[in-house]
Amino acid sequence: MVVSQVYVPDPASVGQHVHDAARELARRGFRVVVYASARGYDDPSRRYPRREVLDGVRVRRVPFSSFGKGSLAARLAGGLVFLAQATLSALFTRRLGGVLVSTSPPMASLAGWTVARLRRAPLAFWVMDVNPDQAVASGGVRAGSLPARLLEASNRAAARASRAVIVLDRFMAARVVPRWGVEATAAVLPPWPLDDHLAPVPHAENPFRRRHGLDDSFVVMYSGNLSPVHPVTTVLDAARALAGDPRFRFVFVGGGGARAAVEEAVAGGGLENVLLLPYQPLSELRYSLSAADLHLVTLGNAMVGIVHPCKVYGALRVARPVLFVGPAESHVGEILRASGAGWQVPHGDAEGAAARIREAAALSPERRAAIGAAGAAWLETEASKELLCGRLSDLLERIATGRGGAVTSRAAP
Repeated sequence: MVVSQVYVPDPASVGQHVHDAARELARRGFRVVVYASARGYDDPSRRYPRREVLDGVRVRRVPFSSFGKGSLAARLAGGLVFLAQATLSALFTRRLGGVLVSTSPPMASLAGWTVARLRRAPLAFWVMDVNPDQAVASGGVRAGSLPARLLEASNRAAARASRAVIVLDRFMAARVVPRWGVEATAAVLPPWPLDDHLAPVPHAENPFRRRHGLDDSFVVMYSGNLSPVHPVTTVLDAARALAGDPRFRFVFVGGGGARAAVEEAVAGGGLENVLLLPYQPLSELRYSLSAADLHLVTLGNAMVGIVHPCKVYGALRVARPVLFVGPAESHVGEILRASGAGWQVPHGDAEGAAARIREAAALSPERRAAIGAAGAAWLETEASKELLCGRLSDLLERIATGRGGAVTSRAAP
């Protein structure tokens, strides 16, 4: 049984990765039931079937469990309503051999702990982001406040009760493993690219570029969640610095709590070279990501070890170079150093970001293709879906069948 507020076809990456794992377990012969929200996480006006089977996975969606991401109160209310319904339903799930819970919503650990304890089922805790750290670093919750203490207590209890605590990188492990006392059960497993929906598409064959008038432009793309934890101020300042050069188009594809701020910055003038688009359907993802000449990945300085920018894997999968705006000592920084797939600049260095963008544009198409190919080759060797989803599924299978607990995995980097 899986508890995750977000699930396919919702475009949020958490749901995509949970689906990959659930589908692989179903392929291995397990009966897998997922409890998720019947409404879109980013767009609650989107509604999904209450009951369906997707790739062998039984999906059960509960109503009134997402009110959008416009405010912390809306997200909290949606999460609590979802958890109350999912927990009650899960308590009566038959033949329960194991429970997998992620951090969507952040309080999901409480549901996992409750169901696993009352049903005496083994628990696995997949830590997609770390709270209350994220809420505190974003300014949504005060450090030491009652909500922060309750969330920390819930996550610590779930982690200590779990047969496996899966974290996404070594920085996240350093933050939570000693704090929660889970050295014996921690596994470091990064997420993987959405291989089923991604492949490089040449510009000349890409309808996305034609549809949006990008054929004659050098496209600098940010694709994914627009959130305060992934600040884009430096990117917008770089776009202003390059506004007089008609070669460049900055394309933001996605949604999230910070999208309104980007819209306001664009409407304020001086950013005619910026195009804002909504999340794209999975069927269009290979075209939208391949439309870029250079992909942007950002991470707040305080967010290292708290969140994990999965968008880097999509950029590498379509063999495009990456410009990372964030701290060099981070998981993305390590990937770029290991793969040679792009450049890194710190937050606040808009001039440096603009210079790296000009540098990328000045390269020959063949040289840019070689940089993108280096990233794709690293991904195939070190972080493919086959490799990482397989390792996670092996771990969950061992837990569900009682053949032993977690074996710490140090996927590189």
